[in-house]
Amino acid sequence: MFKKKIALVVAAMLMVLTVLAGCSANSKDTSQSTDGNTQLGSAVLNFNLAADPRTIDPSLNDAIDGSHVINNTFEGLMREIDGELQNAMAETLEISDDGLVYTFHLRDAKWSDGQPVKAQDFEYGWKRVLDPLTAAPYAPHMFYIKNAQAYYEGKASIEDVGIHSVDDKTFEITLKTPTPYFLSLITRGAFMPLRKDMVEKSPEGWAKDPATAISNGPFVLAEYTIGDRLVLRKNANYWDAEKTKLDQINYLMIIEASTALTAYDSGEIDIINAMPAQEIPRLMKEDPTFNVLPQLGTYYLIFNVNKAPTNDVKVRHALALAIDRKAITESVKKGGEIPATGFNPIGLKDSAGNDFNKTAGDYGVNVDGGNVEEAKKLLTEAGFPDGKGFPQVTLLYNTSESHKAVAEAIQEMWKKNLGISVDLTNQEWAVFQESRKQGNFDIARGGYIGDYPDPVGLLELFVTNSSNNDPHWSNPEYDELINQSRFAKGSERDELIYKAQDILMKDLPVTPIYYYTDPVMAKEYVKNWQKNSMSYWYFGRTSIEK
Repeated sequence: MFKKKIALVVAAMLMVLTVLAGCSANSKDTSQSTDGNTQLGSAVLNFNLAADPRTIDPSLNDAIDGSHVINNTFEGLMREIDGELQNAMAETLEISDDGLVYTFHLRDAKWSDGQPVKAQDFEYGWKRVLDPLTAAPYAPHMFYIKNAQAYYEGKASIEDVGIHSVDDKTFEITLKTPTPYFLSLITRGAFMPLRKDMVEKSPEGWAKDPATAISNGPFVLAEYTIGDRLVLRKNANYWDAEKTKLDQINYLMIIEASTALTAYDSGEIDIINAMPAQEIPRLMKEDPTFNVLPQLGTYYLIFNVNKAPTNDVKVRHALALAIDRKAITESVKKGGEIPATGFNPIGLKDSAGNDFNKTAGDYGVNVDGGNVEEAKKLLTEAGFPDGKGFPQVTLLYNTSESHKAVAEAIQEMWKKNLGISVDLTNQEWAVFQESRKQGNFDIARGGYIGDYPDPVGLLELFVTNSSNNDPHWSNPEYDELINQSRFAKGSERDELIYKAQDILMKDLPVTPIYYYTDPVMAKEYVKNWQKNSMSYWYFGRTSIEK
């Protein structure tokens, strides 16, 4: 696993709160069975998921908490382990000379109920994502496949799409154009195989019901208690089960980071992925289990472009320019986050190997103090000199100490720099996601970790037909640039993507605040834990060694 320490300088005191009931008391020796009986001698990992996932259906999930679960219960054709792509359900594969046809030969593998994993399961799962009636958020990720976009738009039949099970063990994909990162892309949840018979028993709820949540990864769902925990058990029928050292994973749903840290300190949780910002300097100095990992993602604000006053691009720019991003990263977050300029984070490369973020430039954003005078000028031009007459708006965020602290900092900056008052409102995660999708907000927090290591990955969130287009923004030129980039190569493709980000930053339906880092705390007795390049946890080779 890659660990990178980042120096921090401010100390803070530990907040002691009551730990939520129900945490397992001993990670080495006990586990809870579905009937409540304790099993001695089991290797159990307690992990704080920090939220109750809206869904853990691979076709429907678009959140990182759901991905943490799916990455351990399902397995696609390929899997990323130790930073490298490895064959998973595909024992071998062949790629045609023109880079268009991928032929995957499946290994002998079973579902958790003992039935064989077949190529038809992949065909069903992929076509379910592509079916417009499914409303899968990542359907556009299928558009690299021949006729996939045409089918999605009602211009072709499903038989025309380049997704075919040749026989039980052979799965063939035909692309529209060579896609160098295709094998990385298909490690994502949307590309998992699914059991049609299980899904059709309960299309909306099968994935959270242990009776129907049949999976093919190293673990299988054993329990699900809404708002409290979900429990995974080792899948004895997993093809590589001998490498699965854990018997059970308890995914806890402790929202407050300070409560989770208290549970971690007391040994009731083995891994946490979020901690109070004010504690990070102390943890960096004193706790050897604290690490900061790199992460390809962006934290941003979403503007409702269909509702006054944020339907005015001058207002959006004024609000964006009045934010001191450096103050947020250094005084609020304190986890080594990088103040953001463009939407794509540092670390993504164009075809020439150049860092996309650096090549795109800073779009005139002053990360140290903001561009306050320019912001005031734009707000005046929009009809609100010194904030006078600016309507009451609300900044919405999901319940979290960290998100609250960032929201409060931005609220204060807008008051000080622009003379406007903004209300703050928090909602629980599932409700918050739905509010954003339905456009029931003025301004909302947003954040996204890239789904594959390519600059188009984050930008395609905002095409008109994307279910992740929470600002409900539509720009035909932007849509066309993203669409063309899927089928272009080299410098031609680079130019399309750079132009697309330029449009996004000019029209500003969202404004980036900072680029993520990934603070992690894992007990020293938890061995061989890892996160892939898209920051999904994988415990298929993790062990507890006390």
